[in-house]
Amino acid sequence: MPLRLTLKPEERIIINGCIIRNAARRQTLTIENHADVVRGHDLLKEQEVTTPVTRVYFLIQTVLVAAELRDDFNPRIQKSLAELMTVFGADYTDNILNAANFVSMGDHYKALRALSDLIKHERNLLNLIHHKNASQLATAKEDTK
Repeated sequence: MPLRLTLKPEERIIINGCIIRNAARRQTLTIENHADVVRGHDLLKEQEVTTPVTRVYFLIQTVLVAAELRDDFNPRIQKSLAELMTVFGADYTDNILNAANFVSMGDHYKALRALSDLIKHERNLLNLIHHKNASQLATAKEDTK
């Protein structure tokens, strides 16, 4: 089944490691055979890789755009996903298992998609911790007055 993509003006897409940027108008591409495809907005920048989940996501993203690294990186990706299983509760077990299965099948884009909700959850948890720490710090300052 062909993959049909509609690209926004100036949108980037990577197909089998080749970076393609759309022109100034919307365009539609149809990819008629299997290819590793990822849109630019699904990619993390290196400076955004600051947490355990984003590190695994970035590893998967790396092998998605550089297929020659898969044999070296896939065991490391699987190990990192197994470590995430011990950190996140049962609500996200399916996401992690799905990502691991997709990596095993060589469908790295679907592995990225499986982790996207987990990245949001991790971000929310870190924001809660940050706000709690800030609140505790403010309370401690008031107590010392």
